This record gives sequence, C-alpha cells and structure tokens, in this order.
Amino acid sequence: MVNGLLGHALQGAAQVLLVGLLLGAGLPAIFALGIRALAWAEGRDAEVSHAEPQPLGRVLAYLCFALAGIGVLLGLAVIVSGGVGMELVMDGLVPTIRREG
Repeated sequence: MVNGLLGHALQGAAQVLLVGLLLGAGLPAIFALGIRALAWAEGRDAEVSHAEPQPLGRVLAYLCFALAGIGVLLGLAVIVSGGVGMELVMDGLVPTIRREG
C-alpha cells in the first residue's frame, strides 16, 4: 500500500514539475527566442556581427510571439474559468469552457 501511494505521489510531483518547467521557463524562453530572431531579422546594428538582414527571422519571431501569446491566453482562460465555476476542457484542438460537473 505504501509503494502504491508513494508511486502516485511521485508521479503527481513529476507532472507538476514538468508543467512548471514548460510554463515557468518554457514560455519566457520562447519569447526570448522571438526577440533573438527579431534581431536576426533586422541585421546590421541589431547584431554584434553586423550581418545582413534575414527575412526568415521576422517570420520565426512572429511565430515565437504567437506561441507565447497562446500559452498566456490559455493560462488566463484556466484561471478565469475556474473563478466563475466553469472548467476549461481540451477536447481535441479547440479548448472549450463548460460548466463544472
């Protein structure tokens, strides 16, 4: 019984650690990569090496910013839905908010 309980506790702790790393460090890291890609897109004085501008950098930067923004919006949706007695459900690709129960 103790092994089963300890196993469940460790599994839950590992899940919390993984989500904390993804959201706590992952979103800021994605945003930082977007800033770096934006500097790469500008080139010249934005870069230490004064390299030529790279149009692909702007696309990568906007993609990183979009991913970080989606993560923030999903986090806010979880917080707000829980505060008004609803829950955020991820059935497939589109998240939906429904009554708890």
